[in-house]
Amino acid sequence: MNGKLVRVTIPASTANLGPGFDTLGMAFQLYSTVEMKITDQFKIELVGKELQGTPTDKSNLLYQVAASLFEKAGHAVPELFIRASSEAPLTRGLGSSAAAIVGALIAANYLANEPFTREQLFAMATQIEGHPDNVGASMFGGIMVATMPEEDGAPVPYVRFEPPAGLQTLVVIPDYPLSTETARNVLPDTYTKQDVFYNVGRSSLLVAALAQGRLDLLSQAMRDRLHQPYRAPLVPGLLDILNEATQHGAIGTALSGAGPTILCFYNTMEDRDRLLGFVGNVMNVQGVSYRSMELDLDRLGVQMEIE
Repeated sequence: MNGKLVRVTIPASTANLGPGFDTLGMAFQLYSTVEMKITDQFKIELVGKELQGTPTDKSNLLYQVAASLFEKAGHAVPELFIRASSEAPLTRGLGSSAAAIVGALIAANYLANEPFTREQLFAMATQIEGHPDNVGASMFGGIMVATMPEEDGAPVPYVRFEPPAGLQTLVVIPDYPLSTETARNVLPDTYTKQDVFYNVGRSSLLVAALAQGRLDLLSQAMRDRLHQPYRAPLVPGLLDILNEATQHGAIGTALSGAGPTILCFYNTMEDRDRLLGFVGNVMNVQGVSYRSMELDLDRLGVQMEIE
């Protein structure tokens, strides 16, 4: 096994984009870093406020994922030094767990002398995360359209393509966490045929619109009936932004992943200013403190450096 220090940089991601539940992902220029090295004594260092409260023992997700890769490769699990940092807040719907999974797999694969291809690592990440959209965007960058394979261990069917020109992104990040488990638990067990047909049509239109740069269709294509209406009570201000932001500069809006971050696309700086004012009013009425970030889309995916 390799004794060098490997540094992996992983983009954050958004998923669903409205109707593409567990299927559509997009990568942002907001990064996490995972450094890993084989050592004599286990140690995890967490850098920065975003990772405060994350465990520093072997229950840490980074270690767990790395250990699983060594075992799959037929190696004894070594003691590891791991240092991690994140620009993305945890449990906010920006793919923090997906970034950690991808970073740990890429780093451990290098230290294990690269027994697995990127496609195999993507399949492993999808199995661990339970859905391919966030991990796919973090792994490959750009826009990811993917679905779970029919059989365990089979390659993940996916298409990755470049984001359209002119697509600008504002994310609205409330100052409270929302676990994916909580957000999933509010979803119903069954849906009406009308709601299923509605989402199939919108998600199909959304993929085509993004692929062909038809930004004029996003406001219609990003509408959803499968998860956003049920999660809205967990995210104050969400319904107002989903229903009205396109009258105030947005060309499309969605809950980012499981939330509570809200995603707004726009075209121009004038649109951005109108949108910021509208979002500020909504959040003030709701009494929710938040921060907003303008994020560029990442086109490179995960990157690795060796020291």
